[in-house]
Amino acid sequence: MTSSKWLVETDWLAEHLEAPDVVILDASWHLPTENREAHAEFLEAHIPGALYFDIDRISESSSDLPHMLPSPIQFSSQMRKMGIGDGMRLVVYDTLGMFSAARVWWMFRTMGHSNVQVLNGGFKKWTAEQRPVEQGEPIARGERHFTARLDRGLVRDLDDMKITVAENSAQILDARAPERFLGEEPEFRPGLRSGHIPGSKNFHYRLLINDDGTMKSAREIVSLFQDSEISVEDPIITTCGSGVTASVLALALALVGKQSAVYDGSWSEWGGIKELPNETEP
Repeated sequence: MTSSKWLVETDWLAEHLEAPDVVILDASWHLPTENREAHAEFLEAHIPGALYFDIDRISESSSDLPHMLPSPIQFSSQMRKMGIGDGMRLVVYDTLGMFSAARVWWMFRTMGHSNVQVLNGGFKKWTAEQRPVEQGEPIARGERHFTARLDRGLVRDLDDMKITVAENSAQILDARAPERFLGEEPEFRPGLRSGHIPGSKNFHYRLLINDDGTMKSAREIVSLFQDSEISVEDPIITTCGSGVTASVLALALALVGKQSAVYDGSWSEWGGIKELPNETEP
């Protein structure tokens, strides 16, 4: 796999804004502490023709955990209503450059749709290059048929993680900031303990991102993982607070040809169950 399989550059997208088989998705989402409303920002300015992909709304409605992966039936229904169908090429971006777009990239892949790419640098780079934007609600698209088939190899649940921790059968990478990983900083969501899953390693997702919001090169990504004593040859599960920045790690690993799995519940699930062990040491 080369980076071009999962990333697309702003130059390419600017030339293909009118392509009938390309669907652009604004997947912006912000941490609760940011006090930002992603959909309101989308209405103020977005890439021409983009649809807004609401991570919180397109999620498992029966779960009390944040934006959990929906069932294939739920996901398929939502995509049909948005006018996203089989065979379409999806380009996902967010306002921060490289953040929540990776989560939506992972969602589509987990639902069996591999023709999806992340805009390298996202809206941050797009606007820095003074490319066109538009305002308001997008033009509604007609319903399309979307087939969703869950790829279990790309996602892990709580039972999977209990087994992984007990057997030490995979490297667990935590994408949160070091202060949260070590329990030195309180979690955003009420009721969550501080710390991390036993045996996991901290690998802050921001290490992978350049100042302009683009992803570092494949060579740099491999070097960063090596420096952190992470083997890309062995099984890897990524986690974070709620499965968003864990997907940034999954994207980086995919860029260097490594398939990993995302623990969907992440610390929002594990940290909220007092009976489960946690650690605060490196």
